[in-house]
Amino acid sequence: MITFVKANLADIPAMQRLVLSEVKDGVILNRSEDEVATNIRSYVLAKEGETLVGYTALHIHSMRVAEIRSLIVDEAYRGKKIGQRLVEFAVEEAKTLGVEEDVLVLTYRPVFFEKLGFREISKEAIPEHKIWADCIKCIHFPVCNEVALVYKL
Repeated sequence: MITFVKANLADIPAMQRLVLSEVKDGVILNRSEDEVATNIRSYVLAKEGETLVGYTALHIHSMRVAEIRSLIVDEAYRGKKIGQRLVEFAVEEAKTLGVEEDVLVLTYRPVFFEKLGFREISKEAIPEHKIWADCIKCIHFPVCNEVALVYKL
């Protein structure tokens, strides 16, 4: 049975191992252990027993906009709606926290998010500080093929 729990600092090494191949492929942005630790309250984990099988983070940009980041599901667990449940958890958390308008995502897999009610937007609509804080660290910057999508709350 898959359970969903908030992350703690002891989870960071397993989180880093799980995302390593996606980081190397440039699909997910590399985040240092210190950066994950600083934002540990943002992460929700999917676990089977004590085994980490997936996670995501909900990053708050402002009172109006939050972002789903670093969505990953272990390859052996894909196709079991774990990613969908992680996104739904993050959207519900955004609502609970009082995010007023949108949940943003930048992804190479837009169809997955479109099936969950997200709609594509222009990258120009993304908060500027997002570009300079995160995108500039990406191996694909400035030529980015990610698609920006939002979920209206």
